[in-house]
Amino acid sequence: MTPAPVIIAIDGRSGAGKTTLAIELAARLRNHHKVALFHLEDIYPGWNGLTAGVERYVGTVLAPLRRGEPATWVSWDWEKHYDGDVRVTLPAEIVIVEGVGAAAAAARPLLDAVIWADSPEHERRSRALARDGQTYEPYWDQWAAQETEFLASDNVLEHADIRVLNRADDSAPADVLQALTYLPALATVLVPELSARRGLRLVAERIEARPDAAALFGSLYGSSANAVWLDSSLVPPAPQGSVAGALARERSRFSILADDGGTFGQLVRHRSGTNRITAGCATVEVPGTFFRWLETVWGRKAVRGPEGYPCDFTLGWLGYLGYELKRETGGSDVSADTPDAALIFAGRAVVLDHAEGTAWLLALDAPDARGWLASARDAVMAATEIRGGTGTGPQGAPDAEAGGSSAVGHVPAFTSRDSEASYKRKIAEAQHEIAEGNSYEVCLTTTLTAEVPAGAFAPWPTYLALRKRNPAPFASYLRFGGLTVASTSPERFLRIASDGAMRAEPIKGTRRRAADPQLDAALRHDLATSLKDRAENIMIVDLLRNDLSHFAEPGSVIVSRLCEIESYATVHQLVSTIDAQLPPGSPRAEAVAACFPAGSMTGAPKISTMAILDRLEGGPRGVYSGAIGYLSLNGATDLAVAIRTLVIQAPDEVAGNDAGAADPAGDAAPGEAGGPTVKLSLGVGGAITADSAAQEEYEEIRTKAFGVLSTLGSEFPARTGS
Repeated sequence: MTPAPVIIAIDGRSGAGKTTLAIELAARLRNHHKVALFHLEDIYPGWNGLTAGVERYVGTVLAPLRRGEPATWVSWDWEKHYDGDVRVTLPAEIVIVEGVGAAAAAARPLLDAVIWADSPEHERRSRALARDGQTYEPYWDQWAAQETEFLASDNVLEHADIRVLNRADDSAPADVLQALTYLPALATVLVPELSARRGLRLVAERIEARPDAAALFGSLYGSSANAVWLDSSLVPPAPQGSVAGALARERSRFSILADDGGTFGQLVRHRSGTNRITAGCATVEVPGTFFRWLETVWGRKAVRGPEGYPCDFTLGWLGYLGYELKRETGGSDVSADTPDAALIFAGRAVVLDHAEGTAWLLALDAPDARGWLASARDAVMAATEIRGGTGTGPQGAPDAEAGGSSAVGHVPAFTSRDSEASYKRKIAEAQHEIAEGNSYEVCLTTTLTAEVPAGAFAPWPTYLALRKRNPAPFASYLRFGGLTVASTSPERFLRIASDGAMRAEPIKGTRRRAADPQLDAALRHDLATSLKDRAENIMIVDLLRNDLSHFAEPGSVIVSRLCEIESYATVHQLVSTIDAQLPPGSPRAEAVAACFPAGSMTGAPKISTMAILDRLEGGPRGVYSGAIGYLSLNGATDLAVAIRTLVIQAPDEVAGNDAGAADPAGDAAPGEAGGPTVKLSLGVGGAITADSAAQEEYEEIRTKAFGVLSTLGSEFPARTGS
């Protein structure tokens, strides 16, 4: 008896290309496996035989194959309209069965994977008739009615592991094969395919140029539904040779621009225990925690950078990890209306080195890599001409950049989850928890929200205005369909270099900037001499030393900088730096999880304080307080804390559909007011200690919101309410 095979069913309505997909998928799998194919059209007993055919298939074909036995079955003679000859299907390492009903309810317990193939109705009909011609045409409506009745009682789509939009462009087999490698049930048998996914080679090109980054992003990715710009938009002024200046230059040296296009491009969204990965036209759902899934796709050194390449990003995953992932790191389970994580896999990207004035084009070697390199090279040169070749790096005049107008358009009217009175009451409750010994620092936050007409608010110019008014070393623009994240974060959450060097740089302590130099200097001095702010910062430093120590080499955790002032466009901040070394072979996704979420956004001790925050805040934080950045194929990561971050949700995203698409400019098309609305949200908060003064803490959240709100022309919500 042959060992039980892995059985993959390809189901879907007639004309969805199931047969061609099955044949081409089998051909790819035969590079490493013995594969058997079974077509249900060979067993259906006539044009009224869908239900009976499924019964025959399950009983005489699928059941014996599942046991590793040959399947003996009676075929159907479509010319004589009667039973045909007896046939035998032998088991193999992998068996692919395809046809309407291949994944019917009676079949599903015997299957290892279900693929649902679909295509637009007009394409399905023309495709089916082109294949079967006049034989099928008189029976199309009759057969389609059977399919509709069958699927009404058995929703196969709902049980599919992989869904594929199977257009006639030959892309589906490769995309489906990539999606199959994510299914845990197939991990053992698809080891050769998994190895191929990890055996990657990088091709690169270096260009001496300082392109206009905004124009370059618009040119390359303006029409991409999913794209990321990690935009180092500021090198803060600091004396040459100073530690602060060196750190500022290190944080702001590189910008990364990418989308999920090309052979290797992928998108993953995680919601409450389900990872949904889209590879081209195929989407696979993998149950399980996010960080465990991340460990399967990131952390190994799969790719090395090219000779002379100074950045630690060698392609990989880019996007955000939302605060609600805390459910996996000791926090409670809270649901948000945004995905708990959203990342693209970039198999090609542009990296701008602002220090050397170069653009690096990176691509994983694939048939489409050379063509992309050529188009990216042209885009870089065109964007350099826009800048006139005289740009001074990311701190150069941003109003010279394409689309850099500060005019946002519709002025949003924000409301707050908390009035001034309710926020102050929560401060008092937090201090009560501190007095009871349940915490010693509570990072209390609230959320400002607004709704604006979909046609009157565009994310792209909004972000350009934000980066112009409030440039920051970890600024970023993320677009995932109808979900846009526009961040001007100054704070690094965690960096792990390819050699294992770890760094966290928490911010605790904030003062506003003033136009008057003397007042501005006084505010900076007040922050530098504040015992309360220093105590807040040191508490978080202690917390992060503990977080890093979970995976760091013993004795390697050091505080290399404590409570130093850094000044940005709208605020002065108190910043510290903690360094450590990750031992070789350590699980890097687990090391990130051990530090998540950022201690500067929770307080300490972390787990008990997160529980206090869930009760006090009474709602999810979503993207805010999470992390934004990259997870590179060489095992490196650099993640910023998601603060000073505006989240923009199109109507489909607000409904939680994980849908939406960008127009060529990446923005909503103009429309009439009163129709669909876009939701804006902005999180703000501050650290509460036993010594906190309620009025000062309330003024601090107003200060932190100022950079974003003032750019939009909006005011902080009125202080009224209970």
